[in-house]
Amino acid sequence: MKLLILPVAFASLAFGQLQGVVDIHSHGDPDSSARSIDVLDSTKMMKAEGMRAVVLKNHYAPTVQAAYLVAKLVPGIDVFGGIALDLAVGGVNPEAVSQAAAFAGKKLRIVWMPTFDSENNVKFLKQTRKFAPVAKNGQLLPETMEILKIIAKENIVMATGHSSASEDLLLVREAKKLGITHMVVTHPLYAPIHMTIAEMQEAAKMGAYLEFCGNSILPTQPKDGQIPVAEYVKAIRAIGAEHAILSSDLGQKINPVHTEGWKQILQIMTKAGLSKAELDMISKTNPAKLLGLQ
Repeated sequence: MKLLILPVAFASLAFGQLQGVVDIHSHGDPDSSARSIDVLDSTKMMKAEGMRAVVLKNHYAPTVQAAYLVAKLVPGIDVFGGIALDLAVGGVNPEAVSQAAAFAGKKLRIVWMPTFDSENNVKFLKQTRKFAPVAKNGQLLPETMEILKIIAKENIVMATGHSSASEDLLLVREAKKLGITHMVVTHPLYAPIHMTIAEMQEAAKMGAYLEFCGNSILPTQPKDGQIPVAEYVKAIRAIGAEHAILSSDLGQKINPVHTEGWKQILQIMTKAGLSKAELDMISKTNPAKLLGLQ
């Protein structure tokens, strides 16, 4: 594992800074994308820093199996899995969700609508390839609705993935009608989504959390993936910290490993003006509520 030398600006962060943090968006090997660390080692580091829980994410495979094994090997931290409905699992595929929910250990905690294979993401990048749509002509597809019903039955989290802002609101609206109480809009300021403040406020009013991924404010993040921290603070203040979640979305080789990245993210957010109470709410209290850990 590559050692990371932290700048002096981050040296003042005391041990225990991450006590109670819940990361709902964490990448690691095994993966088909280049990762800095595997999910076992990253979870060990999180436990050592006192983090409360982590959700393992992979764009192309369910992580319930990995979560089951990591949880056995690293007691003392809650480890959950998820499934992203990209083409590798058949796209918006109800059977894939049903099977992930049925795996031993009941580790399925988040279902992400399509991410890199979403219609919105593919068209934003002007790619000419297959995609996994969730809606057509302003209506959710039957298979999307079937998945929402599974999510409601299992009482787990519906995450919007890389759907468009209008699709996000449609998903949240229909999920709420079905009685889904655990909902999160995945990085709304991410370029292919780019929700307006008004749209974020609408999602929040319907009971969804807005997820802000910390890797986008790190200086190591590629320029096209960076978001000014001031935009995060503006959005969080506009919707209210009680409706926001801070996650890491870390695991990329170019970025620091999860625990060191978390420390930098919290330091940057503090310097940008968020109080300790606000940071505790968005990094500990709210994600714990989302995952049903109260």
